[in-house]
Amino acid sequence: MQRVRIGITGLAVVFLVVLLAAAVVGFRGKKQDGSEGGTTATANASDAPPADPLAELGVAPGGTAGDSVATQSNSSQR
Repeated sequence: MQRVRIGITGLAVVFLVVLLAAAVVGFRGKKQDGSEGGTTATANASDAPPADPLAELGVAPGGTAGDSVATQSNSSQR
């Protein structure tokens, strides 16, 4: 019974140490991100990759109906 109690206490201590470390690292990350004024989130939103890049290139089926009609009309004019 003594070994079980020591084992459970050890696991609890390790859990608390990991929890404390995660809280410290998380707090530092939020503090650094907040000092930039939040421009990182808006910059990443504008640099987001397209939803279906293969469909935009015309390699795979997809896209909207308006895109395919515009592409067909451009092809027939050439």
